[in-house]
Amino acid sequence: MKIKHTFKGGVHPKDNKSYTESKPIRMLEVPSELIFPLQQHIGAPCEPCVKVGDTVLMGTKIADSDAFVSSPIHSSVSGKVKAIKPCPVPNGSMVRSIIIENDFQDTPDSSMQPIDYHSVEPDKIPSLVREAGVVGMGGATFPTHVKLMPPDNCKIDTIVVNGAECEPYLTSDHRVMLETPDEVIYGLKVLLYRFGIENGHIAIEDNKPDAIALMQNKCSQEKGIKVDILKKKYPQGGEKQLIYAVTGRSVPNGKLPADVGVIVVNIDTCTAIARRFMYGIPLMRRIVTLVGGAVKDPVNYHVRIGTPVEYIIEQNGGFKSEPKKVIIGGPMMGIAQFRLDVPIIKGSSAILCLTEDEAYLPPESPCIRCGRCADHCPMHLMPLYIHDFAVRGEYEKCGEYGAAACIECGCCSFECPSKRHLVQNIRIAKQKVIAIKRAENQK
Repeated sequence: MKIKHTFKGGVHPKDNKSYTESKPIRMLEVPSELIFPLQQHIGAPCEPCVKVGDTVLMGTKIADSDAFVSSPIHSSVSGKVKAIKPCPVPNGSMVRSIIIENDFQDTPDSSMQPIDYHSVEPDKIPSLVREAGVVGMGGATFPTHVKLMPPDNCKIDTIVVNGAECEPYLTSDHRVMLETPDEVIYGLKVLLYRFGIENGHIAIEDNKPDAIALMQNKCSQEKGIKVDILKKKYPQGGEKQLIYAVTGRSVPNGKLPADVGVIVVNIDTCTAIARRFMYGIPLMRRIVTLVGGAVKDPVNYHVRIGTPVEYIIEQNGGFKSEPKKVIIGGPMMGIAQFRLDVPIIKGSSAILCLTEDEAYLPPESPCIRCGRCADHCPMHLMPLYIHDFAVRGEYEKCGEYGAAACIECGCCSFECPSKRHLVQNIRIAKQKVIAIKRAENQK
């Protein structure tokens, strides 16, 4: 197997994927009550299309927005709207949410009708993807239809499907490739049709040889689609790092993949697009890796959007031991939770339940100026300087040193021998720099 060149920087954490990578996806029973936050994506929040007391069907659109950068939300069950009120979500905030009482009938909405994508004009594909509520399933939750409508000056010639799944512990994309490869390929073919091109790549890290072999076999008869084997490294799945590894093109800071002619989508995003056209199903489920030393039975679950995290853990038999930390997402970029009544939303790729030993963080010590944070930064920044400026509140200096380009991957903190909280302070600096620029643009 030929391994492609990778990117400069990055780190090599232990991948810890053996817990779940060989276990088939398991269907999770649906709870009696589901929670649908009105913001499950980057962009404008949605407004309810229903009111308390309304009956909804599985697949009914229950919230939407007129904003371009937004994505509608659909009920993943049939039942009755019980309440519309603020509820906690995985990022720690309170978001207005629609609570639906499940009637356990799964009565489908009549709007769920398959469409042969060849029967529609290519420029209609984005609106159909939007109506299905498809967003980036790798965690970023950027509305996919926006990617499919790049500016006129951006000529798209390449589609890259991100099967790297470089975060430790996570194996949901791996299992999707093994269990529903035809849906992955179908979704990619829809995207190629949208742009009228024949240059599709499915990029997979070399620690997934079974997925590589299966996808190579499946793609062998597909015109214009190939499998790219990537060296295992974190964050190989970052958009800019992946594009460089696959195409050799560099996306400048402040620019998007479309500016270099590339669209990147996650593996499960591809299946969501496929399911919309093949079966008429909007985005109502995702595959979630439940793993960690505190978990009784590590597994990948097929989970309906809106399912509370605490319900998933209960269905798994509860905790094996009291977790020190529960993270939604991976250990590098996920968000630690302070309560478990939050729902699974479109970007929730994993529930990571760590024991005290697994979650241990050594105390900080002074910087020794070793430069390892800079050596391993995949964005080629100087994390130690941005961190120090942030601590002192010198946010203009943070901006001069490129804080806005940080992808918050955590490589700097991972490699720091002094265990300084680099990424946390750089994340704050990044938010401040972006706010300053936004304020300047509004003057």
